[in-house]
Amino acid sequence: MKTRADLIVHNARIYIVDSAMTVAGAIAVKGGKILATGTDSRILGAYSSGNIIDCRGNAVFPGFIDAHCHFYGYAVNMRNVDLSGSKSFTEVLGRLKKSVMANAGEWVVGRGWDQNLWGTRTFPDRMELDKQFPHNPVILIRTDGHVVLANKTALQLAGIETNHKFQPGEVEIKEGRLTGILCENAADHIRNIVPVPDRKELKSLFVRAQNNCFAVGLTVVSDAGLDAGIVRLYDLLDKDSTLKIGIYAMLNPTAENFNSFIRNGPMLNEKLRVRSVKLYADGSLGSRTALLKHPYSDMPNTQGIRVTSPDSIRKVCRLCLEHGYQVNTHAIGDSANKLVLDIYGEFLRGKNDRRWRIEHCQVVDAEDLYKFQKYAVIPSIQATHATSDMNWAVDRLGPQRVKTAYAYKALLAQNGWVANGTDFPVENISPLFTFYASVTRKNINGLPEGGFQIENALSREEALRSITIWAAMADFWENETGSLEPGKKADFVILDQDIMEVSEDKIPDTRVISTYISGMEVYKKP
Repeated sequence: MKTRADLIVHNARIYIVDSAMTVAGAIAVKGGKILATGTDSRILGAYSSGNIIDCRGNAVFPGFIDAHCHFYGYAVNMRNVDLSGSKSFTEVLGRLKKSVMANAGEWVVGRGWDQNLWGTRTFPDRMELDKQFPHNPVILIRTDGHVVLANKTALQLAGIETNHKFQPGEVEIKEGRLTGILCENAADHIRNIVPVPDRKELKSLFVRAQNNCFAVGLTVVSDAGLDAGIVRLYDLLDKDSTLKIGIYAMLNPTAENFNSFIRNGPMLNEKLRVRSVKLYADGSLGSRTALLKHPYSDMPNTQGIRVTSPDSIRKVCRLCLEHGYQVNTHAIGDSANKLVLDIYGEFLRGKNDRRWRIEHCQVVDAEDLYKFQKYAVIPSIQATHATSDMNWAVDRLGPQRVKTAYAYKALLAQNGWVANGTDFPVENISPLFTFYASVTRKNINGLPEGGFQIENALSREEALRSITIWAAMADFWENETGSLEPGKKADFVILDQDIMEVSEDKIPDTRVISTYISGMEVYKKP
């Protein structure tokens, strides 16, 4: 007699992503978990179900996992003006004028501008914002989130003046006046005074963001940098079943988070995991706030900004070590990476399984690479950063130093695995673009022809593991998800092309047919 299953998927090319990289033809699901895998004849011969899916030869993969993104920021950003891809500040102003219908006193927020796409490649000034929006506070967030442009009204509400309290370089002043450009802590300060949506609107935004994730095959997101109130809301949405996507929450280092979560140990719910803290060592390369060992090649009067003091990083590391929390630190410049690796080393003292991470690790001096292996530090990379930055990275770093940037293959060699993500909304939300950038080192237009620093490309198997099982490992979730082995959650995605077999140029055109979480369909291509 056949064993009853809730779901059978067959006539497929199913990548189990186990240690042998097994490819099966069918899987059986029961109780939201993988019951068995094997050939069509084996599964159909041993199991029956009232829900049988014929995949018609399509490829099936474990649900994709984004190891580093900003799910909350992406959701809230849906209510803001989209400035991504704008080719000039004039275009930015045009988009604002076309999109904004604000009453006097209401905040106007936009995100996505990047001065590197403009002819001048220089930061904008607030003067035109002051003219166009004299009665509204306005902030325009750069694509990476590390810089904002604020108008006079917003600066006044934030209490930012020329005699400010921030570090040198965090508030731009020219000829004795505020230009409106704020970096790092100053940018965070003004962003934090923007009114947040109420709970009802937030819930609606989360559902929209969740559905967008499902449409690109994401089943787990690692949300980098959250305050206690948002984590509590996620918890409520988990309990009332609104939250279907898995969320690995990285906490901001606030007193409330220390007292509410960290000192009470990890919180491990079915859909929500809270066991890590997100720190910032420096800024971003595109904004010239990433902390470098030597001055920027295109701006010799700066080496970037150290966002958090070493003693503050040590304080958080000590607390996390004591309470079983992971430390995930944003470090982009080679000086920031050295700083974090050395501080981690003070606490980890050699091989371990604490899986402390460095987020981004974009520029790593060759003499510091071995420390990832020595202290078992996990490189958390975002492959599309390489292909987004490649056109100007050499300007920032020079021809020799740029060779140590976006060195994903070299980073993988340290511990034998890396976690990969998108950093959305900084980059496109699709993990398929992450996969493509990882293996080709090209942008979605197929450039450059030979790939950017192709020696640091990942193989297709490595790239797939980096957005499935290795991303799960980076979140301590590998026993439940990340592969389609029996006993794990039936989180999987059906694609219209086999990204492991099609020619490289066809990978970006791959589309999700359907996405399943715990054996339930959460997305179906229209």
